[in-house]
Amino acid sequence: MKKSKSTKRSSKNPSSRPAKASQKRRTAVGSVQEYLARVPEPARSALNQIRAAIREVAPADSTEVISYNIPAFKHKKVLIWYAAFTSHCSIFPGAAIIQQFKDELKGYTTAKGTVQFPLDKPMPLQLIKKMTQARVASE
Repeated sequence: MKKSKSTKRSSKNPSSRPAKASQKRRTAVGSVQEYLARVPEPARSALNQIRAAIREVAPADSTEVISYNIPAFKHKKVLIWYAAFTSHCSIFPGAAIIQQFKDELKGYTTAKGTVQFPLDKPMPLQLIKKMTQARVASE
């Protein structure tokens, strides 16, 4: 006897499962101010410190934009992105800058193009300024 095919969807078929909360897309932000307003403390204060440090050394005609749904400073092209997470703030200056400052970044979590600064420690603002200046010089 042949078994009849079931009409029930396979549990391995992704379209048959409901989306998990973690899979839902975040609502896009329209401005840096809107992004910052959504960030809870203490990350917001840390991010404002990072933002001020970058602004201090970025070219005067730089603009702040939202790129990849996070804040960034743009001068001709995006110089550096910055963002807040649950336990850290990150900057995204690009792989070349991370490589250039690898000795000074020991003790911080880094990846190809990002550096994570834990929220339970002071933000290394001088280092962030130096990295931003290097990024401007590489433009």
